[in-house]
Amino acid sequence: MSSLKIGEILVKQGLLKSDQLAVAVEEQKKSGHKLTTAIIQLGFLKENQILRALEKHFAVPGVEVNTFEIDQSVISLIPKDVCEKNTLIPLQKAGTTLVVAFADPSNIIVKEDLRFITRCRIQAVVGTESAIVSGIEKYYGGSISTKSLNTMSVDGLDEEFSIGGPTAEVIDQDGPLDDAPIVKFVNSILTDAIRKRVSDIHFEPYEKRYRVRFRIDGNLVEATAPPSGTGAAIASRIKIMSKLDIAEKRRPQDGRLKVRTSKGKEMDFRVSVLPTLWGEKVVLRLLDKSNLQLDMTKLGFEEDDLKLFKANINLPQGMVLITGPTGSGKTTTIYSALSELNQPDVNISTAEDPVEFNLEGINQVQMNPDIDLTFANALKSFLRQDPDIVMVGEIRDLETAEISFKAASTGHLVVSTLHTNDAPSTVIRLTEMGVAPYIITSTVNLIVAQRLVGKICESCKAPVEVPPQTLINLGVPPTEVGDYKLFRGKGCANCNSTGIKGRAAIYELMHMTEKMKEAILKGASTGQLRFLAREQGMRTLRRSALIKLKRGVTTIEEVLNASVKDT
Repeated sequence: MSSLKIGEILVKQGLLKSDQLAVAVEEQKKSGHKLTTAIIQLGFLKENQILRALEKHFAVPGVEVNTFEIDQSVISLIPKDVCEKNTLIPLQKAGTTLVVAFADPSNIIVKEDLRFITRCRIQAVVGTESAIVSGIEKYYGGSISTKSLNTMSVDGLDEEFSIGGPTAEVIDQDGPLDDAPIVKFVNSILTDAIRKRVSDIHFEPYEKRYRVRFRIDGNLVEATAPPSGTGAAIASRIKIMSKLDIAEKRRPQDGRLKVRTSKGKEMDFRVSVLPTLWGEKVVLRLLDKSNLQLDMTKLGFEEDDLKLFKANINLPQGMVLITGPTGSGKTTTIYSALSELNQPDVNISTAEDPVEFNLEGINQVQMNPDIDLTFANALKSFLRQDPDIVMVGEIRDLETAEISFKAASTGHLVVSTLHTNDAPSTVIRLTEMGVAPYIITSTVNLIVAQRLVGKICESCKAPVEVPPQTLINLGVPPTEVGDYKLFRGKGCANCNSTGIKGRAAIYELMHMTEKMKEAILKGASTGQLRFLAREQGMRTLRRSALIKLKRGVTTIEEVLNASVKDT
């Protein structure tokens, strides 16, 4: 679009005077900048005013291009020279639709050309010339060459993809030429996931489409979709990288792959392949040791709870149980406890399935049912290895439970996990499994239940008003309602427009006091144990979440998602 046309639009809508336009045109000639840049620099208008004017004139949505974080895989769909020649930039791909920001979205011929180049349906939005030019410089100026498929760039760092070994093995394009786009697509997804601090990547085949999703801060969001009909090739590519059997498509498979940056940072991916009705679904769990929080004071414990937890993990014998569903942060809590206990004079052995992070100074054993290396068998061997502390990944059956409790009662500290809803129900789960109540009371020192709540993004945090009754319904005592100042994230580029960035743990610690032991021996129900524990000072998951809400760390929605109201 010509500068003259932009000027005419702004004058016609009454935003700019004719003499101001003349001054701006002169300034443009001197500086060589775009007319909109000159208008903004002269202080005549702000960029969002120009954007609203363009939006009104062309009758298409306006976007602030500089607020978008554009995926490298989207940028590579349109060549740089096409973007520069027509002042446009691709922003986002959803399925077969590509969103493109145009300075002049009325140019039908360019849209048709783009549809042919990208094989996508083009959805036009309008952006200011200055913002689009800045975006082209940012994403194309220092971007990786689309011809090079063996490395991808994250903030200027080359990513090399190593396959399991200590030496990086770079993905190249030794295969047929039409394999190269698949290599490139998988590399870009892995690279994008590392940059966005994703916890899981889902590659999902369906009858009519193939979907890729990222789990970020506990929420699943759609990522860039691959070219149509490439699902099987993507699964094969990941299986090759993970050293899995690419010919086996009927059975589930598990593996690992490693990514190493040019600066030496390593990232492990745990790979799970599952046959579904329409092909193989692949899920990658990102295991970033640099993000592992081993400082117990930063996990989210309240001060009194942390003292209680530390006191119990430092006991010479007995058992500490960490409970909660998958993805509730149990592994982080256990690893932080083991890190605290990891001293030169202490022998620690762990039985894990899988080993998620390698910890220096700890003997970690990966379970392998194919050779009958189960939790129970590993524990039997541990007891002949002179351990001080034993960690069992999960108590899944009576045999594992019996050996764990035997170890806990014979001079060892045992730390393990169970999948239960809260701390009191853990006792009932163990008794239903077949563990005698007297064994539970004589060995278990502490039961910790935990969940994760999303933290409000500090970049877009804003106060919010809610009716007092809403807080009362959450379980806040009426006398405390006035103490709560609530916030919410509006959504910005830093938090992917979710308002949530990062997560914090909430805890429920049930200490095995004499009264608790008496109640368990008498066959108390979950409700009775919960009532007694609260009476003795246990802070419930809901109460722990409300403390985070009161401090402005989280939102009402996160409290509701992570905990149930106390009865």
